[in-house]
Amino acid sequence: MDSELEKYILEHIEPEGDYLYRLWRSTNVSLINGRMASGHLQGRLLKMFVRMLQPHYILEIGTFSGYSAICLAEGLDQGGMVYTFEIDDELEDFTRPWIEGSPVADKIRFIIGDAITEAPKLGISFDMVFLDGDKRTYSAAYEMSLSVLRPGGFIFADNTLWDSHVLEIPQSGDRQTASIEAFNDMLAHDNRVEKVILPIRDGMTIIRKK
Repeated sequence: MDSELEKYILEHIEPEGDYLYRLWRSTNVSLINGRMASGHLQGRLLKMFVRMLQPHYILEIGTFSGYSAICLAEGLDQGGMVYTFEIDDELEDFTRPWIEGSPVADKIRFIIGDAITEAPKLGISFDMVFLDGDKRTYSAAYEMSLSVLRPGGFIFADNTLWDSHVLEIPQSGDRQTASIEAFNDMLAHDNRVEKVILPIRDGMTIIRKK
């Protein structure tokens, strides 16, 4: 997106608020690949999706710094819960204080572990899933998500255009691009769901389980 157009958009949507702004800044200063955090525009979009769908239980795969988990939780009604899984335990010291210090800490359960194996053990029928973890395991994470998602529930899969690299033949050893392309191809032929790709930021696919 053109930088001037993005600036215009951010000036005409709901502000992200001081806490999220400080988290965004700290993420980019303290962590490698800080741009992976959702940020202002996508964060407000996630909150709006939650407001629209009114889920009770949300599963997030890939917490990173906690920005998106907080945005999802902001949209929840009282009693709703975000279960967010982060497989990289080295992020815990950074992320946990930001989540626990947020105004919506009571709506977020932050879990260190592999969502693919651990989320089904919760025994919860989820209403919504935000898939934003390891791109190399997207297809496996998707299948797990479908198994714990109620009929009519939604999956939001991030980074599905992958900086337009999906239009290229992956270089040898580039498992992330190859896995995203395989996920997109598989999803295109999956009759269990309805789907559409939004060209926002790095691409987001909205998936509805039939």
